[in-house]
Parts: sequence; C-alpha cells; structure tokens
Amino acid sequence: MGALGKSGLSGFMAVAAALTLAACGGSGGRPTLNWYIFPEPSGSFANAAKVCGQASGGKYQIALNVLPTDADGQRQELVRRLAAHDSSIDLIGMDVTYTPEFAGAGWIRPWTGANRTAATQGILPGPVATASWKGKVYGIPDNSNTQLLWYRKDLVPNPPKTWAEMLADAVKLAKEGKPHVIEVQGKQYEGLTVWFNSLVDSAGGQILQGPKTVAIGPAAVKAATIIHNLASSSAADPGLSNADETVARLGFESGAAAFELNYPFVYPSIQADNPKLAKDFGWTYYPSVTAGIPPKVTIGGSNIGVSTYSKYPAYDFQAAKCLTNLANQKVDAIKGGLPPTIAALYNDPSLAKPYPFKALIKKQLAVYGIRPQTPAYADVSIAIQKALSPPNSIDPKSVASTLRGELKAALSSGALI
Repeated sequence: MGALGKSGLSGFMAVAAALTLAACGGSGGRPTLNWYIFPEPSGSFANAAKVCGQASGGKYQIALNVLPTDADGQRQELVRRLAAHDSSIDLIGMDVTYTPEFAGAGWIRPWTGANRTAATQGILPGPVATASWKGKVYGIPDNSNTQLLWYRKDLVPNPPKTWAEMLADAVKLAKEGKPHVIEVQGKQYEGLTVWFNSLVDSAGGQILQGPKTVAIGPAAVKAATIIHNLASSSAADPGLSNADETVARLGFESGAAAFELNYPFVYPSIQADNPKLAKDFGWTYYPSVTAGIPPKVTIGGSNIGVSTYSKYPAYDFQAAKCLTNLANQKVDAIKGGLPPTIAALYNDPSLAKPYPFKALIKKQLAVYGIRPQTPAYADVSIAIQKALSPPNSIDPKSVASTLRGELKAALSSGALI
C-alpha cells in the first residue's frame, strides 16, 4: 500500500465508522456497496465514498469498511471473506501484489470493454501492469507509490547517481565525522523484499520468470552484494535489521543520516517534525545499480477490484470508476499524500506545492519495476525476507543459491505458510 501519513486518524475513523454502519442496509431500498480498503488516515477515501454515492443519482451508496492496519492482516481478512464467497464484499481495495492470487482464485471480475478502457486509458503504465494478469485487467488503479533518494543538500551538493557512489559518499562523510548514515528498510518484512526486487530489476534480472519459474541469477547476486556491502559498512544505521519505512524516516529526521531511500510521505513529515533540517532536504531519482542505466524501482499502491460474489456488479464497476476518477485522485494526492495513477494529474499546478518532486515520481512510474507476479506471492516474499535477514550477515553468493531452493518450495506451497 501507499504511505498513510500521520494525522487525522481519529477523525477518519469516526467518519469510517459512520459509513460502515450504512453497510447494514441501504436507504429506502437503495443498495449499499461495501468497499474494503486499508485505513487511510486523512479521510480522502471516506470523502470519495460519500461523493460517489451522491453522484450515483440515488442508485446506490458506498460504505467504507476499514481493513486492519498491517498488510498481512489486510490480506488475511480479504482472503477469508472471498474464499467463503462472502456476498457482502463488493469493492476490494487490493494491494498491487494481490492481482495474480485473487484473479487466479476467481475472486475478482475482469474489466472488459468500456470498463477496461476506463481502467487503462490515460493511466501510467506501471500501475496498469500491477492490475493486470495473463493479458486481462482485474482492477482499476487507484493510487501508486515509488521510493526516491532523499539527501542532505548541505552535506551532498551533488547527489549520487548509483549505489556505489552513494556508499562511497557516505563512507567519506563518516571519516570526516559528519552525518553519513544511509537510511533504508532492512527489517525482515515486505520492505526488504521491495529493496531486493528493486535492485534485481535495476540490474537487469528477475526473481521469477512467469508465475512458476525461478529466475535467480547474476543480477540477484549483485543485488545481495549491494545490500551486504551497505549493511556491513560505516554507512549502515545500527538498527538497520529492524528498520521499516517509519524507522528510516525518524532516523533521517534525527540528523544522523545523509541519505534516505523512502516514499514521498517523508517530505511533509520532515517539514512538520524538523523544519530546520527540512531546509536542506533534497530529492532525486532512486540510485542506479549500473551507471548510465535507469533504475527500475518497485512500485506500490492500490487497485480497486470488483468481487465475483457481489450482488451488484454493474454498480460496482460504476462506483470504482468514480472512486478513482481525476477529482478523487487529486484529493487523495493533496490530502492523503497518495501519488496518482492518472498521468495528466502530474501536470496539474495544484500538485506543485505538495509534490515538488512529481516529475520524478511520474518518470519512475513509467520506467518501473513490479514485484513477482504469482498467486504464491505471499510465500515468495517470505522466502526472500528470510534469505536476506539480517542483511549484514548474508553471503551474496550463497544467498542466491539458497533462494533458488526456497523459492521453488514457495511456488509449490511446500515450505512457508
């Protein structure tokens, strides 16, 4: 999912609770479409549900149903309901990794004809790829996300373009006794998979070739080498093996770091938490693995799918198109900090202030990396996390060998969960 931000949670939960009560039944015979989605604290999703219900002209209303905060809990609740053919779930806020699993299980409807056009036309190619499976589209992109390289302009006048340059800059700063840490996500969780996948893709390789074939090769060794070299250097945060996006953000805001690989939510955060440091807060493209070759950064985000078991599929498609339209994505971006999937929005002047780095985001969503597309993705991710933890103790060559076996077991559901 995209970064959530930090404010407005209590107000959002109150609105969400009120909307969820409506799920008990429609008003005057009007159907209620239940939208299950991750908790978005700014209230932009709640606002979209209300606006789109009103825009239906009395055909339906939309009830926001908040999933658990953690990604594992979100997937588990959706899987449990969909596997039980629960007809009370209509619209599904799907993490970008869910498409193959949910489509393969027959839980979500394909988008065809005019609906497919609406889900793809004018949408950046990265988000469209995450909503697609075996040549069909199974969701409409709602928001996206991509990491950038954030850095201290007072310490690094010329930001590095590669991982090797960044590590060299950090080591040099450390020798000079200056803030030098590279903040990145090294905890054994999904963020570590994202880091590894971005490096593998950027090195010209793949983790899987198709949904069932392991493709670990030289690019994976190179990726693991970059992770190990950073983790075992003076540039590593002492808490790297426990660092997620929030820990990385706080580490940079503390003033000890020179670099940070993270999502755009860190921009408003540092302005609020450390205004003095924010004046020297710079941003640039994610580092390349090989000089001169653009990186392929693993993108995040959320798509909206239509449940196979919903009683109101025609209304569901109409509602999903409204929830993800330009006006609502604009609110999500400005109020909720969620990067849009509609290409035209990146030219909107109103995004200039909250997204001064919008051109970088747009480019990375066009030249992108996505996580391995397979119905067994949950097991695949766990295999990667285990093989790379803790980052400072891995042997890159043996990691590649170990991963081949673990991934084969994951794809056959023979080892992990």
